[in-house]
Amino acid sequence: MATPSRDPETIEAQLAAYDRVVEVGIGRRTDLAAALVEAGVAVTATDVYERDVPDGVRFVRDDVVDPDPRVYADADAVYARNLPPELHRPTLEVARGADADFLFTTLGGDQPTIPVERRTVQEGTLYVARAAPR
Repeated sequence: MATPSRDPETIEAQLAAYDRVVEVGIGRRTDLAAALVEAGVAVTATDVYERDVPDGVRFVRDDVVDPDPRVYADADAVYARNLPPELHRPTLEVARGADADFLFTTLGGDQPTIPVERRTVQEGTLYVARAAPR
C-alpha cells in the first residue's frame, strides 16, 4: 500500500493510493467510488439505507455506530465525505479495528472531533486519522 501524497491534489488522488477502501455513508454521491474503481481500487460502500452503487462497487448496508467489523476487515482506508461530528469517533474506531487509515471531510464549518492531520486538496480540507503510527 502506498502512502498518499502530501501535495495538494484531489481527494480521489489521495484515496487512489490505497488498494482497498470502504466508503462510509455513500448516500447518492457515488462519483468518487466510481472513479476509485476506475483507478483500480477495490471499493466497498456502506450506508444505513439501501443504495444503488456503480458497477464494480460492492455495497453493504451497515451503520458505523453498530458496525459489522467484517465489512471493514480488509480495508487499507476507511473514508467518508461530509461526515457529521457525531460520527467521527465511531468511524475512527471502525478504522482502528481494521488497522486502516481514516480520511474524511466535514459538513461546512464543522471541525474534527478527533486528532487529525489536515491536508489541503482541491476540494478543501481532507482530514486524516491514522489507525497506528507509521
